[in-house]
Amino acid sequence: MDRPGRAHRGGLITALPLEHPLVAALAARCSFPPAGSSVDCAVSGGADSLALLVLAVASGCDATAHHVDHGLRPGSAAEGDVVAVVAEALGSGFRPVRVDVGDGPNLEARAREARLRALPRGALTGHTADDRAETVLLHLLRGAGPDGAVGIARSPVRPLLDLRRSDTEALCGALGLDPVEDPSNRDPRFRRNRIRHEMLPLLASIGERDPIPVLNRQADLFADVAEALAQRAAEIDPTAAAQVASAPRAEAGVAIRTWLTRAGVGDGYGVDAGAVARVLDVAHGRVVATEVVGGWRVARSKGVLSVRPPDAWQDADHG
Repeated sequence: MDRPGRAHRGGLITALPLEHPLVAALAARCSFPPAGSSVDCAVSGGADSLALLVLAVASGCDATAHHVDHGLRPGSAAEGDVVAVVAEALGSGFRPVRVDVGDGPNLEARAREARLRALPRGALTGHTADDRAETVLLHLLRGAGPDGAVGIARSPVRPLLDLRRSDTEALCGALGLDPVEDPSNRDPRFRRNRIRHEMLPLLASIGERDPIPVLNRQADLFADVAEALAQRAAEIDPTAAAQVASAPRAEAGVAIRTWLTRAGVGDGYGVDAGAVARVLDVAHGRVVATEVVGGWRVARSKGVLSVRPPDAWQDADHG
C-alpha cells in the first residue's frame, strides 16, 4: 500500500498502511476488547489518542472517534479536522463535541470534568505508561495512600497502558500522521507538565535509569496492596464504632473512606487522610463528633457511627 498523505487541517488521507509491522507489534501489547466489539474512543488529535484509534481498528474493533473541543485556544475547532480525516481513512465513525470551559482556576480539573460529561460512558482513552508514572508522582506529592500510588488503574477503558508515549509517536510517524501539538502541554502552570519536563528527567539523571518502568511496576504493586486492603476492609462494618476502633488502622481507614465516599462525602474528589483520622477519633471515643469534608459530619451515638450532610446537621441544630 502506498504511503498516505500526512493528516493536517484540511488534509486528506486516502488509506493508512495498517499492515505496517509496528501496528501489529503495538496492538499485541494492548488490551482491546475482542474483534467485532463496538468501541468509543476519546481522540483529541494528539499522538496517544490517534494511536488509540488506529490500534482499535487494527484490533478489529468497530470504532467511533469522539473529539471534544474545549474552546480554550483560537482555532481549536479545526483540530477536530485532523481526527475526522484519520477516522474517515480508517472507516471509523466521527463525533465532534463542543464544550465551554473558559480560562481560570482549576482549568485542568474543569476541562477534564467537561470532557468526561461529553464522552459516552465507557469511552476508551489513550493513557500510556508515561501518563501513569506522572500520575503516581502527582498523587504522591499530594500525600496519597496505596490507592493514589496506583496512579491510573488498569481498566478495559485504558488499553494503551503498557505502551510508552514514544511508541504512539513512532506509530504516527510510521503511518504518516501529523498529531496535534497542544501548547498547554508545556505550560509550567500545570504541575503535571513540570513533573513531565523537569522532575522525571531529574529522576532519570539521579537514578541513571528510565524511571517510567520503575514507577509503573510500583503502581502495580500498590494496586495489589490496595485490593488486599479493600477485601479485608469489606469485612468491617464502618458504622460499628467498636469494629472500626479494633481493626488495624490501614484496614479501618479503607473502610471509613469507602463508607464516606459512597455516602457522597468529598463530591468525587476523595476523602483525605486527615478526615479519616478524625473519624477514627470518633470511633475510639476521643471526641463525640467531627466535621470531615465540606461540612459533612460524623457522630457517635450508642456505639453507632453516622454521617450526615451539612443541611441535616443545621436542621438538627435549629430543631
